[in-house]
Amino acid sequence: MQASQTMPAPPASDRTTFFRQSGWLMIANIGSGALMWAVHFLSKAIPEGQYGNFGAFVAVIMVLPTIPLQMVLAQQTARCLAEGRHGELSGIIRFLGMGVFLVWLVGAGGALWFQKTILTAWKVDQPMLLYLTLLVVLFSILLPLFWGSLQGKQNFFWLGWSMMANGIGRFAVAALAVLAFHAYAAGMLTGVLSGVLLAFVVGVWQTRSLWLAPAQPFQKGVLLRQLLPLVFGFLGFQILFTADTMFVKVYFDEAQAGFYVGAGTLSRALMWFVLPLAAVMFPRIVHSAARSEKTNLLGVVMMGTAILAAIGAASLAVLGPWVVRIVFKESFVEVATSLLPWYAGAMVPLAMANVLLNNLLARPDAKLSWGIGVFVLALLFMFAMTRFHDELTTIPKVMSVFNTLLLGLCAWITWGLKTVGTGTAADNQPTAHTKG
Repeated sequence: MQASQTMPAPPASDRTTFFRQSGWLMIANIGSGALMWAVHFLSKAIPEGQYGNFGAFVAVIMVLPTIPLQMVLAQQTARCLAEGRHGELSGIIRFLGMGVFLVWLVGAGGALWFQKTILTAWKVDQPMLLYLTLLVVLFSILLPLFWGSLQGKQNFFWLGWSMMANGIGRFAVAALAVLAFHAYAAGMLTGVLSGVLLAFVVGVWQTRSLWLAPAQPFQKGVLLRQLLPLVFGFLGFQILFTADTMFVKVYFDEAQAGFYVGAGTLSRALMWFVLPLAAVMFPRIVHSAARSEKTNLLGVVMMGTAILAAIGAASLAVLGPWVVRIVFKESFVEVATSLLPWYAGAMVPLAMANVLLNNLLARPDAKLSWGIGVFVLALLFMFAMTRFHDELTTIPKVMSVFNTLLLGLCAWITWGLKTVGTGTAADNQPTAHTKG
């Protein structure tokens, strides 16, 4: 009787496949991230203020709800393929693609209408930076539809190469624009646009069998109920991950913003090591839930993420001064080095919370209240940014507090809420299995 209640371990072949796919995606993520990170070496060739401008507009791109969109498509693709609903999947991809484009059209119109206000608030005198950013935004919010489709069908090979294309295009074009044509921030943003466009082309081509299939009607109400928890939850995560730079740009001068962008770039690099684990885990949990299978994958991924993130943060705190000197100008060293321990430390609870959030929102019983809870926490974080910004180091300290709160919230929903609801330890297992 006891054996029947014990969660079976995944077969060795499944574990091997998981770690092989995770390993490749980690290599691609690190390779792409390293190339994107290499763009920041160009800060040595441009004024600090220009680098701060680049960082602010990149923060706008980073705060886009690309993670929610990718997770939505990963979930829908995995579920539809598991249940043989290929025509519905084609309709979903086209429907969301058109919806995303219309939202961008409205947003771009608003940004152009308030162009002067935006540029004045951010102390920017180059409208071209805004125009380039709007184009990057368009392809950045369309790209997750195809990355999510690749992730959902577990085509991690081409997902990885699309990521690599993003990094290759960004670095090559940015380096040419800055070093050969002295384009500075505009040249670096042109590199960002080139990279995301190249990745977009790869993603579109490799998923053509999904979105070119004859579309069939699907229940939009059901889709909406499945989408909203992911949209709110991952949008909240994205805000906690990236929004700080935009506040720094408002409350500090150009040079300080540039120093902060440098520290943030190095610290966010920690996520390159750990995000692939959750990315590979997500569609597997969706498949397991759709087929009413149990899995202990969450524990494995949680442990791996915690170890990798902690080692990365400690290494960055120790080696920070040396790394800053290599990547940035000498003027960056003092400020960026003082920020690194706080900023790197803030990434550890965020990385672990990301694993729990992926596990929660991959399940068919994901509640809208979970996503809204994460989103409300992100809104409180933004409010706190408007109140606590006396010095640069205060920003990552506030981030640490809210990232830890996010980890606690996700842990409570994963384990504590079940205990309250059922009162039994047996139901308090981190599985992707839901009986209906």
